[in-house]
Amino acid sequence: MYDPSRANSQEDTDRDIKGGFKVLEDYLRSAEKKEVYAADITYGTNHEFGFDYLRDNMAYDMGQQVQRGFNFVIVDEVDSILIDEARVPLIISGQAEEATDKYYQFVKIVDPLIREEDYILDEKMKTVNFTENGQNKVVKSLGHDPWLQNDIPATHQLESALRAKTLFLKDRDYVVKSAPSGGGEIIIIDEFTGRMLQGRRWSSGLHQAVEAKEGVKIQPESLTLATITFQNFFRLYKKISGMTGTAQTSAEEFDKVYKLDVMVIPTHMPMVRKDLQDKIYKTEEAKFNAVIKEIKELHQNGQPVLVGTRSVERNEYLGKLLEINGIPHQILNAKNHQKEGEIVAQAGKWGAVTIATNMAGRGVDIILGGNPSNKEESEKVRQLGGLCVIGTERHDARRIDNQLRGRAGRQGDPGASQFFVSLEDDLMRIFGGDRIKSLMTALNVPEDEPIQAGMISGAIESAQGKIEGFNFDARHHILEYDDVMNKHREIIYKKRRAFLENPKSEILNYQNSQDTDFQNKLLQREKEMGEESFNQLCKLVGLRVLDTLWQDHLSNMDHLKDSVRLRAYGGHDPLVEYKNEGRRLFTQLLEEIDQTIANNILKAELTPHTHNHTPAKPMLNNGENEIGRNDLCPCGSGKKYKKCHGK
Repeated sequence: MYDPSRANSQEDTDRDIKGGFKVLEDYLRSAEKKEVYAADITYGTNHEFGFDYLRDNMAYDMGQQVQRGFNFVIVDEVDSILIDEARVPLIISGQAEEATDKYYQFVKIVDPLIREEDYILDEKMKTVNFTENGQNKVVKSLGHDPWLQNDIPATHQLESALRAKTLFLKDRDYVVKSAPSGGGEIIIIDEFTGRMLQGRRWSSGLHQAVEAKEGVKIQPESLTLATITFQNFFRLYKKISGMTGTAQTSAEEFDKVYKLDVMVIPTHMPMVRKDLQDKIYKTEEAKFNAVIKEIKELHQNGQPVLVGTRSVERNEYLGKLLEINGIPHQILNAKNHQKEGEIVAQAGKWGAVTIATNMAGRGVDIILGGNPSNKEESEKVRQLGGLCVIGTERHDARRIDNQLRGRAGRQGDPGASQFFVSLEDDLMRIFGGDRIKSLMTALNVPEDEPIQAGMISGAIESAQGKIEGFNFDARHHILEYDDVMNKHREIIYKKRRAFLENPKSEILNYQNSQDTDFQNKLLQREKEMGEESFNQLCKLVGLRVLDTLWQDHLSNMDHLKDSVRLRAYGGHDPLVEYKNEGRRLFTQLLEEIDQTIANNILKAELTPHTHNHTPAKPMLNNGENEIGRNDLCPCGSGKKYKKCHGK
């Protein structure tokens, strides 16, 4: 670790920092990555650290592994990484099968289904389920009953088609982008940052269902080769720390999941931003009319305005309203993200109006007067009150609202923030808008008049608290299931490491405790082949069998997770069922691994290509690293993946 007290000069300081600090890039080769991880301080993205961990545990030689243990981690924007991204596991995947046209059929079948009559949608929990009537309609359309026939793939695909119809909306959850090869491509939008997650795909057939819904080419489904959640990856470290401006509202989760305390540190300069009370309107139309009026007044005075929207759709809608009203503005969303730096740099100029999704919501200093800084222009904007931030809708999490507010009033600058809310917004509609609407009616509040009452603002805070609770429960639910898999993963990875370090001993030690006659055959095999060749054979066979059966186990556990949900209807706890059934499957797996390895060693022959350890270079795909069917298999066999482990 760099110690500034040891430096005698600025030159010494620079040299010490360069020697002890290295940056991890995804394009680096294994040898280069190993050098980066050997530095005192390694700087990189959470995804790259996590994927390197999974890749190290798929390596066929110790020399291919790049990481060197997990001691101390400092996470920037820690709430974003450890909380917001905790619901999406890291997955390395290969292609399981060719794309199926069934998704087009299933999307057409669910499209005419009616809410409440054919399916029950719970917007609070973000779940949707077929009713008996809906299932009957599906069965009639298909000509057979996939539920009765226990056709698990078909029922999963139908459920994915229903989720795509009801829970995943264009220009909110994803955009349809023109693909270079022609046609379209579904790109996920991060709900917390508003950014496009290029290359990421939803799992369990959901992405294919959305592709079918939008009429674009369906890409092949994937097979999980390795996976871990961010919670369990970061808990590998002996010490975790981090920083963010918005951790206080998630203090309970940091404590329960990571055993981390949240400490509030005062700002470097006094914070003078004015956070105004929400303006609440009966209808969305009245709210947007008020927003336009407010922007117009501020713009005419010359005060710069940053307007936050929750979705691309609302972002573009507000842009059209500004255009109609003749207000010059800049739009920033996932569709024009390449202009982000340029747009945000000038958002503090005199008279600037910027409409942005959550992309402009984290870690950005907007310089008053524009960038580069101009003292005269800066002072001109300061006199007007600095940057004014307008939120057009409350987010599910208070942290995201606080991040938007935090674009103004940075480094001691003046500024203001205010949210405009309507009772037709999703947050209010789902979590008690009707009750508040009836109150406004009773108070005889005109349609175009806002109400600023502590009671209603409190109701909004309460609604956000409820949603944060739901999301915490969802993340905790994922973690409870992954904790089961984590125990399995630890044992398999430990066993795998033993095969890398001393494969012959791993084989003979196991067989010594099982079957003497088996063991004698293995010793005879070693005598015939020679110690070095036998050791190499033990390693290759052991690792291939481990990887193949582990991948089968991951698939089996995925199916088990889906099937145990139904046992809740019989009064059973799905998690307990998952643990018990998972323990049985894992015991079987360990027995099968040892037996298969021994049998294969007695049958296998070393050929020249088994010495080729060149790993496939996976591509980032959905928080997933995808191995193409025509890539070299990462097992090191030298064969294409489709003719080896992907067969």
